[in-house]
This record gives sequence, C-alpha cells and structure tokens, in this order.
Amino acid sequence: MFRYLTGGESHGPSLSAIIEGLPSGLSLDFDAIDLQLKRRQGGYGRGARQQIETDKVEIITGVRFGRTLGSPVTLLVRNRDFENWLDRMSVRPVDGETAPIVEARPGHADFAGMMKYDTDDLRNILERSSARNTATTVAVGAICRCLLSEFGIKVMSHVVAIGGIENRVSAPVDYREIEVKSELSPVRVADSAVEAAIIAAIDEAGGRGDTLGGVVEVAVTGCPPGLGSHVHWDRKLDSRIAGAIMGIQAIKGVEIGMGFGVAARPGSTVHDEIFHDESTGFSRSSNNAGGLEGGMTNGEPVVVRAAMKPISTLKSPLRSVNMQTLEQVTAHFERSDVCAVPAAGVICEAVVAIVIAEALIEKFGGDSITEMRRNFEGYTVAVEMKSKVSL
Repeated sequence: MFRYLTGGESHGPSLSAIIEGLPSGLSLDFDAIDLQLKRRQGGYGRGARQQIETDKVEIITGVRFGRTLGSPVTLLVRNRDFENWLDRMSVRPVDGETAPIVEARPGHADFAGMMKYDTDDLRNILERSSARNTATTVAVGAICRCLLSEFGIKVMSHVVAIGGIENRVSAPVDYREIEVKSELSPVRVADSAVEAAIIAAIDEAGGRGDTLGGVVEVAVTGCPPGLGSHVHWDRKLDSRIAGAIMGIQAIKGVEIGMGFGVAARPGSTVHDEIFHDESTGFSRSSNNAGGLEGGMTNGEPVVVRAAMKPISTLKSPLRSVNMQTLEQVTAHFERSDVCAVPAAGVICEAVVAIVIAEALIEKFGGDSITEMRRNFEGYTVAVEMKSKVSL
C-alpha cells in the first residue's frame, strides 16, 4: 500500500511528510525535487512570502546513498519565516497573551474551522489551511515523479486561463512543445499572444486590492492501459484524480478530457473511435475522454483541468463579522498573492503524479524497483502482443 501524510503550519518551524510504500532501490534526484519546489514558488502575481522562503527538501529517513530502502521516507521543508513568528507560533507555552485574529475571511476555511474546532483565534485555522502547506505535497509529488520516470511516464501542466483570458492551444496537441513554451512564460501560458494581457490583468487586479483565479491543465503521457479499475467507485482512477485535485486549496472544479463539454454534444462527436494497424497497434483520432475510460487509463494521455477560485485573502478586504463581538467588520488581511494560478498548475501536477504512482504500485507492486520493473515489462509485452496480433 502506498500512502502519505503531511504536517506543519504556514509559519511554524517546518513542513513535513511521511511516505510509505515506495519500493526499495528507487533512485531519487534531489535537484529535481528542489526544482519542483522552486517552480511552486514562481509565477507572476505571487506575494512577499516567496521572497522570504527558498524551499529545499531534507530527507531524514528511508533513503541511503540516494536510494530508497523500502521503509518510510520522511522529509522536511523548513520555514525560514518562523524566525519572525517565534512569539506567535511557539510550540511551547509562552508568557503573556497573543492577540487573537477574529475577522473571518469570506471564502477561506476561517469561519467553518472556527466553529468545528471550537477556537477563538482564527490563527489556529489559517496556519494549516494556508496554501503554504502545499510545499510538502509538491515534494511528495516530486519523489513520485522519480518513480514514474522509471517507467517512461511524464507529467506536465500549463495555464489555460487567468481572469477569464484564455490561452488557446490548437489540435493536435504536442504536450512537449506546450511544456517548453509554458515554462518560459511568467504566467505559464504556451500562447505568447495572451501573456501580456494576462500580466496586465494581474497588475490591474493587484492595483485595486483584488485577486484573480483561473484554469490549469495537467497532462500525463506514457501511461499504459489498465491503471485503475472499473470495479468500485473508489478504485476508479478518474475518481481518485478528481478527489486529489479537489483537495488542493482554492480548487473548485475538475474536468477530465472534454469535461462538461460532453453534455452539449451527441455521442457520435464525443467518443474516441478506435483504430488498428498491424504495424503500430491501436490508436485514436481524438482524446475527448482524457485518457480515461471506465475508471482506467486507455493508453492515451491523461488530461485533467482544474478551476482555481481567486485567493480569498484580499488587500481590499470584504465585509465580515468579528467572531467575538459579532460586530460588522472587514475581513482579516495577511500578506497574500494576487494570483497563484501558475503555481496551482505545479501543485496539480504533484497530486496527479501521486495518484498515478499509487495506481502504478498497485498494479505492478513489488518490494524493490527491480521486481516492479519486471512486472511492468511483462505486462507491457502482453499488451503489445494483443495490440499487434489478430486473435
């Protein structure tokens, strides 16, 4: 079984994660892991926090000489800003009182969390609900990428829209080309024609103390057919991917393939017809299903889109209520991003990589990477024979 657990607070000493179920002998690329953390901190429209932190991963258990041991892997990402929060985020009791935060932000976890956990200080809620905690998720996803790369599986993302300004990509889609172009863009769009308009929209929103959301797309190439299952709802890969993405802060919608577009078209223009050639095997002329049919990968790229709402911490705060006095006030403001959509794509990549890695381990699992690779190769040979031999 593959599983992971993260911990930590936004301004606490560090963020942490424990990963269980990785096979032994997996080689970890530490520079590649740190690169993913750096990508998460980038993107036009980010706030001052990204100038304080320089995220690096520290792996403290489960790895020897750069390879996994098969035991739990524990990692840390230090919060450099903790030095400025020693009085407010001390783990031990402190003398005196710290002024509580009582002005709940509309759209944030503040109000519901305060009710649920019976606290008079929103600091207890916002520290863990902060998107700062996605740093460890990205680190876990980066380790999962090391596993996926052993089997030729790659994960990328790009921004589809910010603030209603769309980045259109023409078919047929070359995900490698899109990846190269989007990584050169400060807003991670592949279409340079819309880049300036998006940057201007972010500047305009920031100038009036507002925030912007958008849509990102994740694509996974190289998945063999058959990851996931059609048998139960919680084993379907599209169910698991959607749940993982919806678990990211500020994500409010998920589409797979054509998504909601399928509702407006007849089946004859939605479903991806199947073709066969003796030399190349099976193929499709389209990928409206987004690489998933019946809860399983079908060999086409897995394509997922996520809608991110505008960040709920506004420099020009919305109206709220003082949770102690019940007086009408403006919401609490703590330094924040104007737009974090480019970073959301990196986080979505991470959680999709985690789900695909989990499915890969389930199907080809072994105690070592050698055993897992042997199982994978046996399966892919069988699939290739089926695709090229007429029965």
